[in-house]
Amino acid sequence: MTEQYDNTHASSSSSLNSSLQDTEDDRTIARILSEEDHHENRTLGKRLSHLDSIPLTPRVNGTIPTVNDATLDHERLLERLTTYGLAELQVEGDGNCQFRSLADQLFRNPDYHKHLRKQVVKQLKNCRKLYEGYVPMKYKTYLKKMKRSGEWGDHLTLQAAADRPFNLQFGAKICLVTSFRDTCLIEIVPNGQSPSRELWLSFWSEVHYNSLYGVGDVPTRVTRRKHWFF
Repeated sequence: MTEQYDNTHASSSSSLNSSLQDTEDDRTIARILSEEDHHENRTLGKRLSHLDSIPLTPRVNGTIPTVNDATLDHERLLERLTTYGLAELQVEGDGNCQFRSLADQLFRNPDYHKHLRKQVVKQLKNCRKLYEGYVPMKYKTYLKKMKRSGEWGDHLTLQAAADRPFNLQFGAKICLVTSFRDTCLIEIVPNGQSPSRELWLSFWSEVHYNSLYGVGDVPTRVTRRKHWFF
């Protein structure tokens, strides 16, 4: 009986600690968001306002392109960025690049990618009915995968990031400047709410994301550069 009580008490304490940590993480994120000025993100949209964008269709990751295809796509992406006066802040290609790039856009620090991933998974879990129809596996299995650091983000995690109400006023439009031959700009808009900000990412050949700025506005940071095919 005592052992059973101890186990129940330990489980309860663990849940309480986890809840307290979640609350503290939310407060930290809210504080950082309140301190950041995201005016420059909105100005990027003016540079591409004449382009037709397409909405994102949420889906999980599919086939990885060959190295040759990826290289050609990267060249196309760089040409587009140059044309529109955009530049990348390159983030590590360690499987967390989508979350690192989003964290840089939100918090001006890619190192907050773990917090961002946690918030996205929370959104996926709390609003299951919005997302599970796009997942071709058991939903709990998908959530378990996405919790792991290094698991590639997909189009569904982008949608969840756009939907997540950070700081009670965050619904973001996420804009992807892509390397796709027939699609230069993809937009992910939050479900059922008007976006309060824009996040700009480059999207290279289905395998890598970077954070976008205007030329001359890229923050100076030292990052370890990796590529998915090395």
